[in-house]
Amino acid sequence: MSRVNTVLGPIPAEELGLVAVHEHIGYGMPGSELDTKWWKTPEQRYEETVPKLRRFHEYGGGTFVDATGICNGRDVDYYRSLSAKTGVHIVASTGFVGGDTALPFFARASVEYLAEHFIHEITVGIGDTGGRAGIIKVGVSRGGRMTDLDKRIYRAAARAALATGVPVLTHLAIDAENAIAVFDAEGLPLDRVLFGHVDDGVNADRTRDTWIAEQGGRVGFDTFGYETELEDPPFWARPRKQRLDHFLRFIGQGHLDKVLASADANCSPLGWPGVKGHTVNYIFTDLIPDLRAAGLDEAAIKTIFVDNPADLLSIKN
Repeated sequence: MSRVNTVLGPIPAEELGLVAVHEHIGYGMPGSELDTKWWKTPEQRYEETVPKLRRFHEYGGGTFVDATGICNGRDVDYYRSLSAKTGVHIVASTGFVGGDTALPFFARASVEYLAEHFIHEITVGIGDTGGRAGIIKVGVSRGGRMTDLDKRIYRAAARAALATGVPVLTHLAIDAENAIAVFDAEGLPLDRVLFGHVDDGVNADRTRDTWIAEQGGRVGFDTFGYETELEDPPFWARPRKQRLDHFLRFIGQGHLDKVLASADANCSPLGWPGVKGHTVNYIFTDLIPDLRAAGLDEAAIKTIFVDNPADLLSIKN
């Protein structure tokens, strides 16, 4: 039986239910959680987060994948408490959002060291929490091209994925040619990689989503809800209909089995105010109704939010 690492222990993939595959309990740049301007007490973070996760569960959400990398505010003991309190399965990440978020200790590390570190967090646990990572996060540094450090992290991620059987999640799908070259060189099948954020308002025109799918990779449309129609939209926002049309066009090209969707929302942001009015529950309040209105049937919606994530997150080694 396929299994998936959650912070409370491995579970059968069949128990994941509907999956929000790219979200954050609390994300910030390294050190941001210590900035007095934005510092929150544990009680404040809890009050912001628990209602969102409870609502997610009430809507029918089963699993929340926390895509917060090392150095960006992970707190696995906290995740374990939230999961037990709300009934939502939480999958934690090892890896880095991008090389430019890796603190100097990790930035100077060899590929071999990084791979061993990722493997430890997947097979033994993150710190002394006992909670194991279920996915490996990688990303492209600012500027849109992979740096040498990014490539080392990708190479280490590929080795850890092959050794443990967990998948890789990219923060961005830009510079996919270099990413795929690294994965191919390491022998990692591309169906074990979810190339994320193909739909955001900054990078959508630079991501080769169809080409990635044709190479065998999985494609993440995972910034749903960051709309220009918001009261105070972020710089990566995009018109709602434009993103939805992009998503439907990709599916219509025969890639339903390759696509996953999420909202990339922060339950309680670290070091910044976050985006008002945007939560993981956009999936239920807006996205799924939009897909139904566009003519997607329930089988297709299940493929996107249940079947594809279960297959991706399953440990395969």
